[in-house]
Amino acid sequence: MSAALTLPTDLARRALAHKRLAALALGLVSALGFEPLALWPLALLAMGGFVLLLGRVGGRREAFLLGWLFGFAHFTFGNNWIATAFTYQAEMPAVLGWAAVPLLALYLALYPALAALGAKAVVRGDRGAGWPLAAAFAGCWIVSEWLRSWVFTGYAWNPFGVVLLSGYARPGIAALAPWLGTYALSGLAVLLGAAAVLLLVARRLVPLGFLAALVTAGMLWPGPQQTEGRLGYTLVQPDTRQEELNEPQFFEANFRKTAQLSTPVRAGEHRLVLWPESGVPDYLLDGYPQRFYDYTTAFGNPDLARARIGRTIGPGSLLLTGAVDLEIRNGEAAGARNAVTALDQTGAVRGRYAKAHLVPYGEYLPMRYILQPLGLSRLVPGAIDFWPGPGPRTLDLGSWGRAGVQVCYEIVFSGQVVDRAHRPDYIFNPSNDGWFGAFGPPQHLAQARLRAIEEGLPILRSTTTGISAVIDGHGVVRAHIGQHVAGRLDGIVPPALPPTPFAELGNWLPLGWAAALLAIAAIALRLRRR
Repeated sequence: MSAALTLPTDLARRALAHKRLAALALGLVSALGFEPLALWPLALLAMGGFVLLLGRVGGRREAFLLGWLFGFAHFTFGNNWIATAFTYQAEMPAVLGWAAVPLLALYLALYPALAALGAKAVVRGDRGAGWPLAAAFAGCWIVSEWLRSWVFTGYAWNPFGVVLLSGYARPGIAALAPWLGTYALSGLAVLLGAAAVLLLVARRLVPLGFLAALVTAGMLWPGPQQTEGRLGYTLVQPDTRQEELNEPQFFEANFRKTAQLSTPVRAGEHRLVLWPESGVPDYLLDGYPQRFYDYTTAFGNPDLARARIGRTIGPGSLLLTGAVDLEIRNGEAAGARNAVTALDQTGAVRGRYAKAHLVPYGEYLPMRYILQPLGLSRLVPGAIDFWPGPGPRTLDLGSWGRAGVQVCYEIVFSGQVVDRAHRPDYIFNPSNDGWFGAFGPPQHLAQARLRAIEEGLPILRSTTTGISAVIDGHGVVRAHIGQHVAGRLDGIVPPALPPTPFAELGNWLPLGWAAALLAIAAIALRLRRR
């Protein structure tokens, strides 16, 4: 009798173990859709496979665990570039980076877990549930990505919808982002993957073939016809390597290289000059104790440093450059600002922006009073923390247009990049991607393209080591400079498009789509049970 009872129990345990391994495998494959691999068919099928797997468990607890395992593998692979950042600092062992990636994934996996739990709650634990479960999970995934973008300051990197973005010359299905928003675009990607798998399992080959053709056509659809603006630009990528960026002995050589790439083609031409984050080593503002200027500025004087920059860009030009500003208290540097400064041909400051969405452990050390005694530090040099700015702001630069500014990592936060009361003509996104490895820079560029599409605004990305790019309001990359190449781009800033529905509504739009999907799931379940 006991043997007869044990056999079903053992089989159940093995089946459960297989489902958990399948969740891990599907999470890993789903991350293959992110750049630089961009294997979007595999990513969609893996997501659809997870929805099918979720339908084959009855309990919410097991659904939560499967979602967490899926998310753990998904985020561990998708964020592998973070490990590279630890090789560019000396305070902590580089091997710690390979522990940091899965440790971060332990937390991020909670969001797919919550999406799985929420979907199961909507279908009330029914096994199978098919299409209603797919709609419920898509709606819950939208909400989970929105939560991930702001809880504990937020980590919005790699929304799943980015797999629907096509090559540089076309936006792909991501062209729907103006009417969906990025997080609802992720919900659409979930639905497409689930639909493909459900049709495949049901052996409904004709509708499956139609769906495959529709998705492929959407990904290959040619980009819209380009239109031209009026403002000229020179965008510089100096290829300043991370190991040299913060070393004083390289400051002057790095500046000269950037300056040589910025000379005007025609004397007096009216243009916007764009330098990356950390574009100048000099402290550009007045009022600091002299020792700070002596450390960074070739002249030991901010007036002379600004005047040299003005001579570099020449008459008719205006520069937007990354810089560091200090917050001085009682003669000491109490904090710093990761800033963008606008300088004209005379070296006069025409506007400033301070980065608002700072990178934990990169620009500040959370709970410093606890972690610093344990030997933990920031990933970039410096004993003081950066302080956040007030948020999205538009700089009115007169004949050089209205510039929105988002520094580096800020550009990944959907719905948080534009001052909606003062819509800019373009967004300047200076960045230092030199510590992002091989996977980080193309992922960063892809997310910047999503911001351009959903806001209908061109984005100009100047980076230290690549990938620098000019992106129009349709998400098409007009020009770019690859990684680890010194160069410049010259052209005309693409025009802004009329405000999109997302530009008007922000993240209320994807949340509305989430509510609609959850309502559809609930109605479908009620009709099914009659």
